[in-house]
Amino acid sequence: MRTISFSPPDMTDLEAQEAVAAIKSGWITTGPRTKMLEKLVAEFCGTTRAVCLNSQTACAELTLRVLGVGPGDEVITSAYTYTASASVIDHVGAKIVLVDTQPDSTEMDYEALEAAINERTKVIIPVDLGGIPCDYEKIFEIVERKRSLFKPESDLQRAIGRVTVLADTAHAFGAKYKEAPVGSVADFSAFSFHAVKNFTTAEGGALTWREIPGISSDEIYKQLQLLSLHGQSKDALNKARLGAWEYDIIGLWYKCNMTDVAAALGISQMSRYPDMLAKRQRIIERYDSALKPLGVQVLPHYTDEHSSSGHLYITRIPGIDVEQRNEIITKMAERGISCNVHYKPLPMFTAYKNLGFDIADYPNAYDFYRCEITLPLHTTLTDEDVEYVIENYTDVLKEYLK
Repeated sequence: MRTISFSPPDMTDLEAQEAVAAIKSGWITTGPRTKMLEKLVAEFCGTTRAVCLNSQTACAELTLRVLGVGPGDEVITSAYTYTASASVIDHVGAKIVLVDTQPDSTEMDYEALEAAINERTKVIIPVDLGGIPCDYEKIFEIVERKRSLFKPESDLQRAIGRVTVLADTAHAFGAKYKEAPVGSVADFSAFSFHAVKNFTTAEGGALTWREIPGISSDEIYKQLQLLSLHGQSKDALNKARLGAWEYDIIGLWYKCNMTDVAAALGISQMSRYPDMLAKRQRIIERYDSALKPLGVQVLPHYTDEHSSSGHLYITRIPGIDVEQRNEIITKMAERGISCNVHYKPLPMFTAYKNLGFDIADYPNAYDFYRCEITLPLHTTLTDEDVEYVIENYTDVLKEYLK
């Protein structure tokens, strides 16, 4: 029996050598390697600047803070996502507004999204779940139609002039929307480089943004640097220069910078990443060709409109309930195959129930979750591993597919 892990990191000697080089360099916190990774991420995403921090969550939260979002404001996101998409809204004191998904989809219901926008709405956080880009054209059409309701409360908000689109692109590094790299499509895009992601720095994330008329990208970068390092006017690299110890504290802010040891992993991953994306596509195509004819519902990773990063292989088994779904996951585990669920809708969790959310108000999100199973999809899978997953999943599903 094989053992198939769900999502192990794809590490090679290249990553190990670069990490060792960082350690031996004498500079292991934020420094030249972090700055190099920022440059590589910006080039990869087609943007002027990028900031690397210690998580996607930090990237999204600091964006809200740079925008000046706070108490009295509302931010909209999907009910069908991981908590980090919504918790950052609470962190800055704004109100979380959740909208349901479309039927049989992980995408937000765009009619519900439009209806949820009011004079207090400052930001929308759409989610590129599984690495599949949202319909950004539709989202921008919506915020343009609602422009007359928008009441800006900061210089950056005034420059944008409408509700800001801050995409949760945690899964979507390397995806494309209408041929444009994700990262250059939304106003701001927050990526995750966590250990389970396609591209990893063990822990980490990156923020990219489009050029905003009247606002310097260098100034946005500077604000993010201040927010991420205690409001300190010099980072450690600049303070370490001979005689340059003096610095100021501009504000009482936060600590969420990326280290050079982490950035070293990302630098080496970047050289391998095109091949890693291509392998994910090949695995998805094999899964699709085997499972779609059986009646298993899958997500559209590659279409004329978008190209996915291939982060998650999400399947749905029509007609089953939660108990049967869990039975299938257990049976796959008994065969050495680790599966997962993406995601339990946010209104089902205690913290969100305590905020007044009720899953009964999100029937499409619950229906998607009810019969969803995520199969292993990663670049350490061999061809034989993929075939083993297909054979066993097909066999287990025989008694559930009608």
